[in-house]
Amino acid sequence: MSLEKGIRPWGTYEVLLEGDHCKVKQIVVHPSHRLSYQFHKFREEVWTIVSGRALVVLEDEKITLGPGEVIKIPLGSKHRIGNPGTSPLIFIEVQMGSYFGEDDIIRIQDDYQRQE
Repeated sequence: MSLEKGIRPWGTYEVLLEGDHCKVKQIVVHPSHRLSYQFHKFREEVWTIVSGRALVVLEDEKITLGPGEVIKIPLGSKHRIGNPGTSPLIFIEVQMGSYFGEDDIIRIQDDYQRQE
């Protein structure tokens, strides 16, 4: 049972679990799309690739990941994930920290001109 679902210009997300100190999402990124280059003040994240190929940028370093691979995004680190492939990218995001609100997304660059 999903706690929350969302549609974004880059794809969709579904909240699978939300507790006091963690939040778990399944995220689907459309082919040739990517999330904002961003950072968070109150949470770190761990991403596990389920299917597709991911191009991750972590503090300006580009990293390619495939199914079963995992990357940790430390608190305050600039990061982004994109789908360079032709099929959907699906990954699980585990957020850990003290606050998980969408207003803890500090965007550095965004393909869709979002400011929040």
